[in-house]
Amino acid sequence: MTRAFVFPGQGAQVIGMGADLAKAHPAAKAVFDEVDDALGEKLSTLIWEGAQDDLTLTANAQPALMATSLAAMRALAAEGADVGQAAFVAGHSLGEYSALAAAGALGVGDTARLLRIRGRAMQDAVPVGVGAMAALLGLDFETARAVADEAAQGEICQAANDNDPGQVVVSGHKAAVERAVELAKARGAKRAVILPVSAPFHCDLMAPAAEAMAQALSEVTLVSPEVPLVSNVRAEPVTEPGEIKQLLIAQVTAPVRWCESVQAMARDGVTEIWEIGAGKALSGMIRRIDRSLTCRTVGTSEDVHDAVASLGQG
Repeated sequence: MTRAFVFPGQGAQVIGMGADLAKAHPAAKAVFDEVDDALGEKLSTLIWEGAQDDLTLTANAQPALMATSLAAMRALAAEGADVGQAAFVAGHSLGEYSALAAAGALGVGDTARLLRIRGRAMQDAVPVGVGAMAALLGLDFETARAVADEAAQGEICQAANDNDPGQVVVSGHKAAVERAVELAKARGAKRAVILPVSAPFHCDLMAPAAEAMAQALSEVTLVSPEVPLVSNVRAEPVTEPGEIKQLLIAQVTAPVRWCESVQAMARDGVTEIWEIGAGKALSGMIRRIDRSLTCRTVGTSEDVHDAVASLGQG
């Protein structure tokens, strides 16, 4: 089987994630220690013992999810399933940073610091209550984009996430997104709901955050990943460090082309995708995008054991 490793984005966070990995695998524990050192605080204590509301804050959730993904990846590598066995890596929004760290393009400490900056910058870009996001279910991407354009009416409303053939997320000014919800229902959406998020991600309102990331990325070293990254912005493989940095800046305001990214990997021969880290959201999307793809989630010590055992049967 030709494999890809993918990494989840915001929304997958849950108190206790990664704790059993850290307990069972020294390589996983070392990731959490490295993230704590990089941030100058015990983020691991919040992840394992804190309040869900605190973990869900964007500035905490982003490095926390990366730490959990990298802990799972390091546990896999210690058991003989390293990233070099994959054809591609990819991640959903912040998961793109996890993918790059897993593929050796960014150091874990630098990745944690970048995601703390990214989380704060995205939260601070728009005052609370000014923006919103909504999931439109049962509409294809082009229809959802047309709905967003019509709903804008001089404000910002854009297609933000092309998650799978029946799920598109729109983002922008609150009133415009509310108009998009009503328009989507009129266009035949199965459901259209405002999402419980703290800011309108992946739209032009995030321009101040893109500027912050341009500055932050200019100060870190990024090398070519061990295997190609399938970019959120382009939905195609990239390896050149300067290009990857530019795409990470663009990613803040651009739509996450997840559906096309999965389709691109399948076209390039991928038959099996492992979701590395917390939750199972990406696996659900992948199954809806292409039922021929085999999915595996690796977020616990038991998952690591089962995944490595599966390699011996392949």
